[in-house]
Amino acid sequence: MALEQIEDSLRKLRRYIENENFRGHDPYDTLNSVIPFRSLGKWAPIIATQIQKRNPLNIRSLIGIKKDYNPKGIGLMLHGYSILAKLKGNEKYQQQTSELISILKKKVTKGYHGTCWGYNFGWASPEKYLAPFSPTSVVTGFIAKGLFANYLVTKDEKIKELLLSIGNFVLDDLERVESPDGAFISYSTKKLDCCYNASLLAGEILAILHVLKPNEKYKRLAIETVKFVVKQQHSDGHWGYSLNLKTGKERKQTDFHQGFVLESIYNIVTLLEYHDNDTDYAMRKGLDYYIKHQFNSNGRSYWRIPAKYPTDIHHQAQGIITICRMKKFAPQYLPFAQQIATWTIENMQNKSSGAFIYKKGLIFNNPIKFMRWGQAWMFVALSELLSIKEK
Repeated sequence: MALEQIEDSLRKLRRYIENENFRGHDPYDTLNSVIPFRSLGKWAPIIATQIQKRNPLNIRSLIGIKKDYNPKGIGLMLHGYSILAKLKGNEKYQQQTSELISILKKKVTKGYHGTCWGYNFGWASPEKYLAPFSPTSVVTGFIAKGLFANYLVTKDEKIKELLLSIGNFVLDDLERVESPDGAFISYSTKKLDCCYNASLLAGEILAILHVLKPNEKYKRLAIETVKFVVKQQHSDGHWGYSLNLKTGKERKQTDFHQGFVLESIYNIVTLLEYHDNDTDYAMRKGLDYYIKHQFNSNGRSYWRIPAKYPTDIHHQAQGIITICRMKKFAPQYLPFAQQIATWTIENMQNKSSGAFIYKKGLIFNNPIKFMRWGQAWMFVALSELLSIKEK
């Protein structure tokens, strides 16, 4: 893939994001509608969200859902701009990063022991309901990663202070379980659960904070989250999604979350300079599985293994990101990250607007341009790839 193709794609995408002023719709924002779905019973908000998520016609404005800042999306875009600032010079992107940090500060969820963030919409499942801005390890984790990327460029002490303030949220507001097999940290503050990638993101936060200000408790707990998830890996190299704490049964879902798990494990052990043969073996086996089973040889990702369609833009972006961030561990896969990017640009980027569509099906596409789910993730992915190509 030519450097010029990446730059051109990224330039068009950046123009779209900035023209939209970083705001947009989301696949899961149905409960921001003026229609009171929650008053219609437990299942109404769940069903409405799932239908709207699959609807290729974007009727959100018709039912009162406004384009908005998604804190996680803002954190991702901050990460992307910070990569470009390191590559091209901080001054060129200072306005954008400053604006994004300002938005994040305004969107902090109050009332917890530490700084934290949640989605800008309510989210319902059969197990729980999370109100708008209810904080989670996932949203807070990706924002922390964006802030840390910015700090590495700017060395801004205010960013460091903001990051360090997240530690109390992870330790005091998120439940956790520690055992001889390791530790896991809950996804949200509402219910103790065991979601592999969410627990690792909490561990990654602690690893980042230990780098900024050494804390042995943070270091130990971060490593314990790695040990726990490594033990959950299946013999062929894949991970499920989560573990039901009541039944002991695993939720079987293998998709872009495999990339999340691999990336977080790698980031934690790299940040903490933790070397362990079992962990290295798990990463190698997991990455091999991810590349060989999640993607077609042309760079198109599958849906949820073994389903082949549709192709989701989030899967494409995470494939690029995972390979790029694990480049020192497995440099042999770097050409495939470029292959994924080439296929994605040619098949999922709108030629006029520069935005990426949500899903590409075997026959029909879902052409909605979601800001967080598609644009923010591809912005990070292409920024990562550009940084490697220019070195």
